Amino acid sequence: MGKKVILGLSGGVDSSVAIIELLKQGYEVEGMFMRNWDSATNNDILGNPDLNDDVCPQERDFQDAEKVAEECGIKLHRIDFIGEYWDNVFTYFLNEYKKGRTPNPDIMCNKYIKFDAFLKEAERLGADYIAMGHYARVKHYPDHSILLRGVDSNKDQTYFLCMLRQDQLKHSLFPVGDLTKKEVREIALENNLATAKKKDSTGICFIGERNFKKFLQNYLPAKPGNMVTLDGKVVARHDGLMYYTIGQRKGLGIGGSNEYNNDAWFVLGKNLKKNELIVGQGIDNPYLYSDHCFAEDCNFIYDIPREDKVYQAKFRYRQSDINVKVKLLPDNKMEVIYLEPVRAVTPGQAVVLYDGEICLGGAIITDVYMKEEKRLY
Repeated sequence: MGKKVILGLSGGVDSSVAIIELLKQGYEVEGMFMRNWDSATNNDILGNPDLNDDVCPQERDFQDAEKVAEECGIKLHRIDFIGEYWDNVFTYFLNEYKKGRTPNPDIMCNKYIKFDAFLKEAERLGADYIAMGHYARVKHYPDHSILLRGVDSNKDQTYFLCMLRQDQLKHSLFPVGDLTKKEVREIALENNLATAKKKDSTGICFIGERNFKKFLQNYLPAKPGNMVTLDGKVVARHDGLMYYTIGQRKGLGIGGSNEYNNDAWFVLGKNLKKNELIVGQGIDNPYLYSDHCFAEDCNFIYDIPREDKVYQAKFRYRQSDINVKVKLLPDNKMEVIYLEPVRAVTPGQAVVLYDGEICLGGAIITDVYMKEEKRLY
């Protein structure tokens, strides 16, 4: 029998096919389903689109995971990380919104749950490795491991893995990272897996698809205020700064006016002190562009970036690569200088660095500048 792998089996098609790939490679495979959110006790029912369904989405996912585990002949464990998720992911999520930033909980979920709490539980069960259904690749060397982009560039998920540490990565496998999504679907169909035609999940990590506004209202009080132009003219009211993100167009509700043309309105920034949402017209409004940003909580998986080299960066998932230079600063911070201005770089999101196919790691964006002018983001 090969080395033992415990796979995060989510009830989705990607992790289902990961079982097939691991078994092909000769591993001894067991699955583990993570329950990280308790809808019954966390009073989020207003944001749950499946309110009238007899079975909640999380329980349906577990049932699908059970079917796939049985089809593949592997043992399935079920584990609760509700406390860990609340303390390390959801609390962070809420605190970032209080700061007026736009967080990425999936990144923290990977850092603290899938590759930390999960890894510890898997090691307790005797695993040599853990595996996840992410579209990413890992190369293990005797003294270190490196994270590589997934083969399917449209599905590559290394952006969400940028906060992994070396001790986490060296125990990790990504069985579908060498496959395209199309190939994953084909393998699932060939093996008659219960999840072969299941749609991909979206929404907040482990919380799922919800009416985001209603969901957030359960945890943070809304503070309505004015929508203002850059020169301070009030054009509408906002429902609370936390509901908007930089570059957003939908849901602003700004009516027609003789004073302005018919160009679309976008969120240009936020003034937290005045509780004002700054808006302006035009998808390419100059205020949306910046040429450098600062970031904190830097995490470099193996290689540390050099100041004399050009790297590639992503400021959000699925963004095209941006050529940048990096300046490391004290207190685990860095400055990222873009070789060309970039639209809607947003505090709270991650800037993730690449050296070709290698994901170097990332940091959380704090401040955004155009030349010497700090954007009110």
